[in-house]
Amino acid sequence: MAEDIEIRRKRLLHRSLYTGMKEVDILLGSFARRHLQTFTEVELDQYETLLESYDDPQIYAWAIGRDPVPPHLDTGVMKLLKAYKLSF
Repeated sequence: MAEDIEIRRKRLLHRSLYTGMKEVDILLGSFARRHLQTFTEVELDQYETLLESYDDPQIYAWAIGRDPVPPHLDTGVMKLLKAYKLSF
């Protein structure tokens, strides 16, 4: 059975708030609070893939622009995260 979208959003919010790296907790936690409720299924998939497939320090390095984002991860969600970092 498919996971209820609200349960999925709550799970992703929790994952964003408790990454294990304080800087990432702050960035992803506030990003998730602001954007998860409006994400489509596709955007939720992109965000979930990012969180589950890559290490927190690497996500942070991409988000702040320290490392270039690999082309396959340069999605709308990643662009939104990078823009959010600028307003943060």
